[in-house]
Amino acid sequence: MKKIKVAHSGGSYNIYVGENIISDALGEALSEREYDRVFLVSDSNVHAYWGEHVKSELEKCGRTLAGEHIFKAGELSKRLQTVADMYAAFAGASLTRKSLVIALGGGVCGDMAGFAAATYLRGIAVLQMPTTLLSQIDSSIGGKTGVDLAVGKNLVGAFHQPVAVIADSRFLDTLPKRYIDDGMGEAIKYGCIADKALFDGIANNSIDRAEMIYRCMKIKAEVVEADEFEQNIRAILNYGHTLGHAVEKLGGFERFSHGESVGIGMLYAARIGAAMGYDGTYEAKIREVLEKHSLPTVMDYPADELMAVVCSDKKRTADEIKFILLEELGKAVIVKIQLTRLARILEK
Repeated sequence: MKKIKVAHSGGSYNIYVGENIISDALGEALSEREYDRVFLVSDSNVHAYWGEHVKSELEKCGRTLAGEHIFKAGELSKRLQTVADMYAAFAGASLTRKSLVIALGGGVCGDMAGFAAATYLRGIAVLQMPTTLLSQIDSSIGGKTGVDLAVGKNLVGAFHQPVAVIADSRFLDTLPKRYIDDGMGEAIKYGCIADKALFDGIANNSIDRAEMIYRCMKIKAEVVEADEFEQNIRAILNYGHTLGHAVEKLGGFERFSHGESVGIGMLYAARIGAAMGYDGTYEAKIREVLEKHSLPTVMDYPADELMAVVCSDKKRTADEIKFILLEELGKAVIVKIQLTRLARILEK
């Protein structure tokens, strides 16, 4: 079991990474703070595979659940009504400010359970137990929580750091191939923005999964430590996300998964970067590695529809938007683009 320590304004927490580590990691995490009640949040798919196992591991640590809330799996559940249902379940289990919520699932579960924990009683502890490749290497780390609105993704949320992250690679064994591919979209992103050797290793299939996961998580942890509330450098983690979120929404959150959408968004970003004077070869290189990992590269949404979604993005200010581009593979830069200029680029 490897550990990555993440420091933040309120203290620090450990990320536990490895195979078959739930028992040891839970035991250590639960011993660091005293909790009066433990509550489990999961989705219908993950709970069917792993719910009883996690409850058994909790019992080995001398803990029984005060309650659990299982919601219907899928991005379409990532809405305020589902969070309201969680609040009701928390109240029914008499959770207090000394209670702990365990988020067992992928990014949808982690984002929503984290947001519910951040806002219930003005904040109770949450432990992230990510079960997908994407959530292990990305969304479980850093304290970003939130839900979608009809007009766009993650428009309601809060920063709420977890007390621990337990990333057991055994969870990935029960994932359909599409979900592994989905996570590769974010893994490729990390190579693009911060680690060319990682990008090359993924492109050449010369890096094993365990090492890839660890390096992605380490990059995320280091960026979050440097900029907890996304005032500056943390924005580079949004590479591919601005137009990726638009692609995801235009597909009704069903045509493309998050990682697939980010992959397409990275291609858009590479094209925009070329139009703004950066290296024009990155689009082809990114497309090649996306295709090697069965990720879609189609970009068939009209520019006006993409822009309509982009204009509701939380990174927009007045008539411009913050955009992440590649100065070189392995080094991202933050630029501001006029919305009118962005629209012209997308129309080409």
